[in-house]
Amino acid sequence: MSMDLGGAKGGVKSDINVTPLVDVMLVLLIIMMLVAPMLEQGVQVKLPKAANATPKPQSQDQTIIAIGANRSMYVNAKPVQEAELGTKVSELLEGKAGGEKVVIIRADEEVEYGAVMAAMDQLRQAGIEDIGLITERKKEAAGGK
Repeated sequence: MSMDLGGAKGGVKSDINVTPLVDVMLVLLIIMMLVAPMLEQGVQVKLPKAANATPKPQSQDQTIIAIGANRSMYVNAKPVQEAELGTKVSELLEGKAGGEKVVIIRADEEVEYGAVMAAMDQLRQAGIEDIGLITERKKEAAGGK
């Protein structure tokens, strides 16, 4: 295979060299594959375990409230005071198209029941009726049930 530089045949060869483009795209693809799982983590909470939990895919348009073990509250991974939880969530849901008012609560298993109920009470006062509680599926023993 020889390389044509133009020269005697009269003209410069103007083909596009795609090798550098492919190299850059592969590097970007690898970076995105490594960074994407880190972006969707949000607030780290240790979820309670339940045997009847069904996996639900999380999407970017969901409103997620995380309650940490120290009663710290986060709306879509942003810290929020407990007193202003209802107003912040209702502001977020007003801007959404479709009028779907669904809020998902991810509470740490160490947080007391009263903190979760207080959050749910504030959401109900803000007019949000559809509230979901997220749990992890219990791992079954290797020997069976």
